[in-house]
Amino acid sequence: MSEQEISRLGFLQFAVQQGDIHANFEQVKKGLSILNPPVGSLIALPEMWATGFVYESLEELSAEVPSLLEELEKLAHSYNIILAGSLPCEQVIDGNVSLTNRLCFSGSSHNPAPGIDKQHLFSFWKEDLWFKSGSQPKPISLAEDASIGGLVCYDLRFPEAAQLQCKQGANILLMSAQWPMARIEQWKILLQARAIENQCFVIAANACGHWDHLQLGGHSMLIAPDGEILAEAGDGEAFQVMEYNLEVQKELRERFNTVAGSSWTMDDADKIFSLEGLQQVVESRRRIGQKIVFTNGCFDILHAGHVDYLQKARKQGDFLVLGLNDDKSISSIKGPERPINEELQRARVLAALGCVDGIVLFGEDTPLNLITTLQPDVLVKGADWQEDEIVGAAEVKAGGGRVERIAFTNQTSTTAMIKRIKG
Repeated sequence: MSEQEISRLGFLQFAVQQGDIHANFEQVKKGLSILNPPVGSLIALPEMWATGFVYESLEELSAEVPSLLEELEKLAHSYNIILAGSLPCEQVIDGNVSLTNRLCFSGSSHNPAPGIDKQHLFSFWKEDLWFKSGSQPKPISLAEDASIGGLVCYDLRFPEAAQLQCKQGANILLMSAQWPMARIEQWKILLQARAIENQCFVIAANACGHWDHLQLGGHSMLIAPDGEILAEAGDGEAFQVMEYNLEVQKELRERFNTVAGSSWTMDDADKIFSLEGLQQVVESRRRIGQKIVFTNGCFDILHAGHVDYLQKARKQGDFLVLGLNDDKSISSIKGPERPINEELQRARVLAALGCVDGIVLFGEDTPLNLITTLQPDVLVKGADWQEDEIVGAAEVKAGGGRVERIAFTNQTSTTAMIKRIKG
């Protein structure tokens, strides 16, 4: 579809045939034939609409996705519309191949249009064992007046996943889901909440029928920025498209705007704790089910390699604790001319990183006391360390946790920086 106004929003709701790409593609063709959507329509499809959640076959099925998307692109262009739904897609990071549950767009002027990966994996359905979660989502501009934010099923329960994209300019949220009938009332409430709090249009395509012994809920919806339900399907097969009016959104946001405001209310210095204070915070986080991640280091002159490492460490769980060597311990390790920056200055700079949740100073030769006191679920160290050499590894594993070794992709070193400055 050329860069033009998106004039209508719609959805195709059907029962996904597990593992049968051909049958599911035929269902999309059938739905479009019945619907005959006007030019400029944006049509949402259910989550994993072509494959279903047949985990053991996903790697094999994902190999067919590129050719499937080529056919879907042709289909979308034949109607001059945009189709969007999630599919299992391969990604390669640092040479490692993994799968993402990706919201893919077909028929736009972007060829191919970028996708939006599912942010929050549903561990109750074992999604986290088969997929990698997405990084920070960015809305996709598909027309001059339409910027689309994407959510995939479980993302609906996390307001920030939608808010982040709307604060970047998304005025339509598109949801692709396989939401169960048992929680269909929550589906409706949460969809309306996302529309109201972000003052945006919401298109939500849910699957119907059954997955294994689970009944899926259907009730795909179109919702206005004030929460009004413009269209709602039942629990069976349904295909719908309708006009929408962006002026409604503009008028609402002119009266009061919940999206534009983005004030900074945090004091990052609050992330710096005593061991006793941090222990209380960690226990509170653990009680609500969060996974605690721990790493340590000197971080004397913060550089890109440090930041990349800490971001990767944070992605291993829900709350990243950084054990920071105090000045005395650094001097004993690196000599009397170090550190360059004193401990509280280093702590304050590190606290400004969004990926760091808590910082605690330590003066011992190793962070073993911190590790045994805080009992993290994940212990992170650089890949240049062998696991049996990592302090605290045995203790974390004995407590049911795991050890992750992360490679430094940026080879910058503080020592080399100091030599260069002196030179």
